[in-house]
Amino acid sequence: MDKADYDARLLALAHVSTTTGSQTSRATSGSLTSTTTLATSTQRIWPVKTVYPNADAILPFRRVVAYYGNFYSKQMGILGEYPTDRVLSMLSSTTAEWAVADPATPVVPAIHYIAVVAQASAGKEGKYILRMPDDQIEHALDMAKQIHGLLFLDVQVGMSTLERELPLLEKYLRMPQVHLAIDPELSMKYGNPPGTVIGTFDATDINYAAEYLAGLVDTYYLPPKILVVHRFTQAMVTNYKKIQTLPEVEIVMDMDGFGSKELKMGTYTLVIYPEPVQFTGIKLFYKNDTKPPSTGILSPQEVLDLTPAPIYIQYQ
Repeated sequence: MDKADYDARLLALAHVSTTTGSQTSRATSGSLTSTTTLATSTQRIWPVKTVYPNADAILPFRRVVAYYGNFYSKQMGILGEYPTDRVLSMLSSTTAEWAVADPATPVVPAIHYIAVVAQASAGKEGKYILRMPDDQIEHALDMAKQIHGLLFLDVQVGMSTLERELPLLEKYLRMPQVHLAIDPELSMKYGNPPGTVIGTFDATDINYAAEYLAGLVDTYYLPPKILVVHRFTQAMVTNYKKIQTLPEVEIVMDMDGFGSKELKMGTYTLVIYPEPVQFTGIKLFYKNDTKPPSTGILSPQEVLDLTPAPIYIQYQ
């Protein structure tokens, strides 16, 4: 791995000048945005110092642009709204927009499929989840293959645990093109049914997921895995300073709240920016982000102006 290129790309994501060392960041408060310059290293928390990834790491050398959802539901994201051919055509157009917006960073397309879905009812095991059958996951895998892209398997544990759910997906996660996402919102540690309160993951949960993936990387001689952790409140992830980065796994903290441009930028600034882990992402909602009084979905350039600029982009 080219460490100099890696470091330079992290500085670019953080909008840090390689000549002056100053950082230009977009600070958001309410409906107002302003541009400020952070001139000293003591003020600057991005890029965060972590371990270097193993060879053939995807991030930050390429930006992932993913389409999200579940084939059984039109309400859960774009994957379930349209036929496969149309979804892949739309994704191709979207990745092309990102390639134009940031020519220095190649784009890799991805299918982000919810493989374990939280449910309002307890189900046979009393865990408030529905595990997707193999044929559905394999359809998502085939879509990713058609576009020479990645597949992310998203896990909503409900009242189950990562320790229970991840091994059930191992035959897919040990494939080099398959990565993992976990959703704290639907991790119901305290007995509340999904959707009644916002759930949470602790650093211990995230570390378990990362270590599990690292074990697969080491066992099957794989390139580094990506672990996406969704987040739109501070309480959704606790003890972030104890999250351990590993050379086998690249961790993305993904701001997945919806709303107006101002609200999304504000949430990113208040939740993602002050608690650095490794990389960042953002979810863009084709429907929920455009409801009044919103003036529209964030453009690629508006997303790139965030500090740090997200390296993982997801559309729902």
